Amino acid sequence: MNLSEFFEKYPDEASCVEAFKNKRLELGVVCAKCGCTEHYFRKTDYKFECKKCHSRKSLRAGTVMEQTNLPFRYWLICIELMTISKKSFSALEMQRMLGHKRYEPIWYMMHKIRRVMSKRDEKYQIKNSIEFDEGFFERVDNKEDIVHTNDVERKYKRGRGSERQAKVLVMVESEPSIAAPKKGKPDRKVGHLKMRVMEDLTAESINAEVKKFVDPKSAILTDGYLGYNKLKEVIAKHTVIIEPNKKKAAKLFPWVNRTISNAKRMLNGVHHNSINAKYVQNYLDEFCYKFNRRYFGDKLSDRLMIAAMESTWYLYRIVIKSIAFTMPPAKNWSVNMRAKVASQPT
Repeated sequence: MNLSEFFEKYPDEASCVEAFKNKRLELGVVCAKCGCTEHYFRKTDYKFECKKCHSRKSLRAGTVMEQTNLPFRYWLICIELMTISKKSFSALEMQRMLGHKRYEPIWYMMHKIRRVMSKRDEKYQIKNSIEFDEGFFERVDNKEDIVHTNDVERKYKRGRGSERQAKVLVMVESEPSIAAPKKGKPDRKVGHLKMRVMEDLTAESINAEVKKFVDPKSAILTDGYLGYNKLKEVIAKHTVIIEPNKKKAAKLFPWVNRTISNAKRMLNGVHHNSINAKYVQNYLDEFCYKFNRRYFGDKLSDRLMIAAMESTWYLYRIVIKSIAFTMPPAKNWSVNMRAKVASQPT
């Protein structure tokens, strides 16, 4: 739906609460105490009450909104805006649109939604014919990570392998097109996309990611990079094409090059290449989620809403733990709750 239809459908907080309640009932609410699936809904405190044992569960419990006090309307608007555009929104721009006083809660909210996107995509493997390549994305280090020598900031290496760039393994399904391609269009049909931030691009690291996210019966097409030499150990077919001419190489690997370029343009245009190294994966997950569902149209926001209802807050322990010392924790978190997050395995 467009924005005018959205605000007509959800004019106030009560309509958003009703939408989340209906969606939770549609997915099914199960009592954690007795396993009963029949509940009353208490409008006074937004809780489900079990008809059998009368234990109560918050409308936010077991969802991405658990342990937050942001209005339901904020979450619904944020989900709609993040899916309505092919690009993205910065947290500062989202804060302005929502009219919220503080930046940090909006930043948290958007990253939790991005983690929902990531968890949803991790359920699926890519398969059949796949193009592989490595991308290098500009990032910003924490001040404490920047090394100074004699009070002079260290000069980083430039170009491929620079310390200021995040190494990303890019995998995209690409089947030969049956119909004749249009003028200027690739002769291959694109499928699903995955991008994984890597500590290094050694053969062992690449094989570990391939085992998790690629069907072993697939056929992989790569360039002559040495890190791909052991792919045959984990995959059915591996074809290497070495083409020094960049224009010819772009035609041989059309979609992996395009997706890298589009992702870089998105990050540069919206976030101005000022993303901390810890969160590059979250932004790439958002890009991949929307790319993989590019034909969903108006249904995309509803699908993301369902994913947000099915994902509990502690799935984001990686994000929360990584920002524990760079941003203040949410005010309503108890000491015990923060300890629970820290104890979760990563």
